[in-house]
Amino acid sequence: MTTTPVFYPDEVERRREQRAWYFYDWANSAYVTTVLTVLFSPYLASVAETAACGAAGTPERPCTVDLRLLGIPISPGSLPLYVITATTLLSALALPIVGAITDRSHHKKRILGAFAWLGAGAASSMVFVAGTNWQLGVLLLFVGNLCLASSIVVYDAILCDIATPDERDRVSSRGWALGYLGGGLLLVINLALVQGHTLLGLSTTSAVRLSLLSAGLWWAGFTFVPFLRLRDRPPIAVVPEPGGVARQSLGQLFTTLREARAYPMTLLFLVAYLFFNDGVQTVIYASSIYSASQLGLGQSVLIATILLVQFVAFGGALLFGRLAARWGSRRCILAALWVWVGVVVAAYFLPVRQVAPVLVLGVFIGIVLGGTQALSRSLYSQFVPKGREAEYFSLYQAAERGTSWFGTLVFGLVHQLTHSYRPAIIALVFFFVVGFVLLLRVDPRRAIRDAGNELPKVI
Repeated sequence: MTTTPVFYPDEVERRREQRAWYFYDWANSAYVTTVLTVLFSPYLASVAETAACGAAGTPERPCTVDLRLLGIPISPGSLPLYVITATTLLSALALPIVGAITDRSHHKKRILGAFAWLGAGAASSMVFVAGTNWQLGVLLLFVGNLCLASSIVVYDAILCDIATPDERDRVSSRGWALGYLGGGLLLVINLALVQGHTLLGLSTTSAVRLSLLSAGLWWAGFTFVPFLRLRDRPPIAVVPEPGGVARQSLGQLFTTLREARAYPMTLLFLVAYLFFNDGVQTVIYASSIYSASQLGLGQSVLIATILLVQFVAFGGALLFGRLAARWGSRRCILAALWVWVGVVVAAYFLPVRQVAPVLVLGVFIGIVLGGTQALSRSLYSQFVPKGREAEYFSLYQAAERGTSWFGTLVFGLVHQLTHSYRPAIIALVFFFVVGFVLLLRVDPRRAIRDAGNELPKVI
């Protein structure tokens, strides 16, 4: 296929926009860490357990009474995982439409801002979830996750506009690194709030709820940086379609899906990414529930561990960006997947109420977490046809953070069947092994040529 000519801004303008682009990682990571990874899953589970059993469960005496949602029995401990699963199933339908609309739009950054601020509003409203009001928590988590996924479709697509092929590993890695730093900084503040809640005259529950509010405000406030400093660009390679915006976008989406068969390596990468990223995301989201409910660790230990992961991941993302410049992003991802297998196996054997082993495991997670996510994004951006970035990133985002579904479903089902999170965590090895095997079969040079893109110096 003929390489599509692309005209990037000059280097000074690119660097200015890249710095603004980084700040959306900084903005939304507060929601990912404080809400999704650390606080809200165990908090929602405890609210649900209170509604079902009259009190939250403990590792010695777990709540075994199911809730009823639309007539379906649901274990309170599995409720947050099932909400994430349901969000992703809807995302499979909604995100490609978001991508098609974005690819036809002259106002990508407005679409980015709209989803970001709606999601931030949902996150801020989590301050009102209390007592036995688990239904409100389910609704807000659903809206927040869906808006996060939609906004990142747009955000990832913008990467292709502001970075040349040789810059993308570096730019993507720095974005992820800044996200870990921003999310970690807010966690420091929330750790102080939760740990010192008695000095402020607050209960633990009130401190957690205020932390959830802070994540929403952080997400909303820092989104103004990319919104004000990124430059909108006209769409290219738009498919002529009759009708209004909705019909035109659906028509373009169907055209893109029909033509996707011409990019077999891109599709194979997506399948590989679906598997290994499901494993990564499930480890992230299940870590809070696993630590609190299975290992009996308190909220302060959990936040400190995730904080450690955040700051180590900051360095890990930058490290993998440098390694990719020498060895190529695909090789670095393959190496990281074996480390993930070791992490999951080690997690199965973690002793109850022992802090040190959890911290050591957190260091290993942090090293590979940033590199896996940053390099997957930049590598995939090389495989995407020009003018279809948002549509293809909508498929990518279906397996991205906050929208993992198969892993969380398996984790939740295994827990519901066994009433233990240990067999659930070891089941995740499957996702990393399958992802590794599939990624090994991806030919990146062929994928880039098929998409009509310029080959970078190192892949």
